[in-house]
Amino acid sequence: MLEKIDHLGVAVKSIEQALEFYRDTLGIEPTGIEEVPSQKVRVAFLPVGDSNIELLESTTDDGPIARHIEKRGEGIAHLAFRVNDIESAMADLKEKGVRLLSDTPLPGAHGAKIVFIHPKAANGILIELCERND
Repeated sequence: MLEKIDHLGVAVKSIEQALEFYRDTLGIEPTGIEEVPSQKVRVAFLPVGDSNIELLESTTDDGPIARHIEKRGEGIAHLAFRVNDIESAMADLKEKGVRLLSDTPLPGAHGAKIVFIHPKAANGILIELCERND
């Protein structure tokens, strides 16, 4: 079911400020910045080898990333795994009694289809499954 670690989501107050470290200090150039309205975030993907770091900035005061930062501060928000068939992966998890945060895949960054596994089902870690067409 899982192909690889797709990305590590990092909650930040400001993508521009975070890029001062990731781009200017570590030398990781972002592949672009885009808004994902379904998740109420702006994201920047930073490629590292075969995976990415995804910087997540909330676009609203009540979005999931804003709430994450309010409760836990900036830092790791989720771990994302690539799957080749998200509907099949979701069906398999539901059959195993795993709680998902949505019943259907949602639109994600770069045209991905995504779904999140509830942290209580994964030892306190928010896990994202994503299917990409690349």
